[in-house]
Amino acid sequence: MHFVIMGCGRVGSTLARTLGRSGHDVAIIDADASAFRRLGTSFEGQTVTGIGFDRDTLIAAGIREAYAFAAVSSGDNSNILAARVARETFGVEHVAARIYDPQRAMVYQRLGIPTVATVRWTADQMIQRLLPQGAMPELTDPSGKVVIAEVPLASGWIGRLLTDVEDQTGSRVAYVTRLGEGTLPRPDMVVQEGDLVHLTVMRDELARVERICDQPPAPH
Repeated sequence: MHFVIMGCGRVGSTLARTLGRSGHDVAIIDADASAFRRLGTSFEGQTVTGIGFDRDTLIAAGIREAYAFAAVSSGDNSNILAARVARETFGVEHVAARIYDPQRAMVYQRLGIPTVATVRWTADQMIQRLLPQGAMPELTDPSGKVVIAEVPLASGWIGRLLTDVEDQTGSRVAYVTRLGEGTLPRPDMVVQEGDLVHLTVMRDELARVERICDQPPAPH
């Protein structure tokens, strides 16, 4: 899969190296060509010097073929603008943006772009928001058999009832994060763009549930 990363600071360079070592194609963008030194000599991906929300720069980085785009520069405004261009202009479904101001998270969530706040950032967390089957276990029962995990839904689930998610995965919706706030599911509640859906599932069923959620739902 092809990944495009904007920003070659500590976060972006770590993401690029990690994805590259996993066998993915990676293109990383930075306005400062000297920033690419952070990648080291073993990095085999593409480096593109330019502004990450510029269309020509993104095209040069292969955004049209990108499975996912990560905006992890040092500026909130640049990150969210680039993420919106990737999502709205080039149709990249898997987009994530790093933010420095957690209070802006609600605004970004309303735009349908998952965000990772600096105060709780880890490389694993950002990668899990980009890669398929990227469930993020949040709570495990003492036996280790039951987990509550944030499971990304493919765009085809938008407009479908949460009960459809439960029926097709065999899981239960624990809660939904919508517009930056948690809410309990209702029988008539449908999936909206930007929702983060947290499922209760048996740990040994998690991979199967992830695969189902990463595909469009079955017809009614």
